[in-house]
Amino acid sequence: MTDSQSPKGRRKSYHHGNLRAALIEAALGLIEAKGPLGFTLAEAARQAGVSAAAPYRHFRGRDELIEAIALQGFGMFADRLEASFNDGRPSLLSAFGTMGQSYLDFARENPGYYMAMFESGVSIAGNPDLARECDRALGILRDAAARLSEHLPPEKRPPAGMIANHIWAMSHGVVELFTRGAPGARAPYSADEMLESGTAIYLRGLGLIP
Repeated sequence: MTDSQSPKGRRKSYHHGNLRAALIEAALGLIEAKGPLGFTLAEAARQAGVSAAAPYRHFRGRDELIEAIALQGFGMFADRLEASFNDGRPSLLSAFGTMGQSYLDFARENPGYYMAMFESGVSIAGNPDLARECDRALGILRDAAARLSEHLPPEKRPPAGMIANHIWAMSHGVVELFTRGAPGARAPYSADEMLESGTAIYLRGLGLIP
């Protein structure tokens, strides 16, 4: 093991670098391996190659570290939703469907962030920054839903907020059903197929698509 790889070497580099980012990176690995409640702040410090006291320069405890990870995650998630809706899709409907797919992709590609956001018990309502980023993500879905129903007479348009929450809940349910060895892994169809068909059935039921 080289000095740069050893705890001593990492401690030196992080002392002069971004300790906060190093702790977040270490905690992400621990969350993926042990779950959001399966590690201590001291373990995150050890994984980052710093002393057990070092994290307290930035975080009062593990929960605050997880909140910081969830905040980053919601920001990344909102950016992804926005990009998926504005990437030149041939139709509004396909763009809307791509947003649901982006939820699945985010959970697959960023399990540590996803668990911090949705499985750690972090209080979104109790953290203004978290609430803001979560609302930004939901707002993108809500705006897309409003545009998708513009062709209907005003009195027949379902509430855009309801549609956004339903699509979010459906996407979240599919993720929970199919990821990390969950029962859906034995189904004869994929998570992507289930979400696509469920979204189509839902939107048809609302009269938003033929």
